[in-house]
Amino acid sequence: MTAFWLIAFIALVASEAATAGLVCIWFAAGAVGGFLVAVLGGQFWFQLIVFAVVSALTLALVRPAASRFIHPRRFPTNADRVVDQTASVTETIDNEAGRGQVSVLGQVWTARSELGVVIPAGSQVKVLRIEGVKVYVEAV
Repeated sequence: MTAFWLIAFIALVASEAATAGLVCIWFAAGAVGGFLVAVLGGQFWFQLIVFAVVSALTLALVRPAASRFIHPRRFPTNADRVVDQTASVTETIDNEAGRGQVSVLGQVWTARSELGVVIPAGSQVKVLRIEGVKVYVEAV
């Protein structure tokens, strides 16, 4: 049975390496537990119990901490704050000419019209989204 657990461990680690999403590493740890019981001469049913318990404990205890490192929380940047804000057009927005600027929250942004219409300077617009260093707006 030691060969079985060793092969299971290798297959599970290889599967985890292929997915890199914390899918089956927990079972690889359980396979190590089953392997150790097999080396010590434990019965197969006891090996399966150790496999299940170690897998469950690893999943329950390690996964939350590991997930924080793999999927860190995103914090909004200052740029994200301009979305849904009202802005003043400081340079006429004309998508075809590739021109347009707005002032929002004290910052000047290159702007494009979401609907492709020309928006004259002095107008009020709402910021819909950010793409790169441009804001996409619509007339208020």
